[in-house]
Amino acid sequence: MSYIDGFVLAVPTANKQAFIDHARTGDSVVMEFGATRVVECWGDDVQRGKLTDFFGAVQAKDDETVVFSWIEWPDKATRDAGMKKMMDDPRMDPATNPMPFDGKRMIYGGFVPVVELP
Repeated sequence: MSYIDGFVLAVPTANKQAFIDHARTGDSVVMEFGATRVVECWGDDVQRGKLTDFFGAVQAKDDETVVFSWIEWPDKATRDAGMKKMMDDPRMDPATNPMPFDGKRMIYGGFVPVVELP
């Protein structure tokens, strides 16, 4: 069964194209290292909640857009090996490929699918 890495982050709205460019570089790296699919989603209809919401989860500011992304891997072993290679890859060095958002406010995690429809 597949394995999923999920991410939610706040990106300055003015940095949309910089985010897309950054994601294209990083996404091609994870695909090279075994990911089967990567999806980057720019917030379009993200509601503010009364108790909790995506904005609060990443401490989004008024001039930021919430981004939701995921990486699909064939299994956790491939993910673990691929993520290690990615972290060591010079194309992912923040000096040459800086994140156009505050990575400290990004939330992420690895997930095992329990229901999957075609």
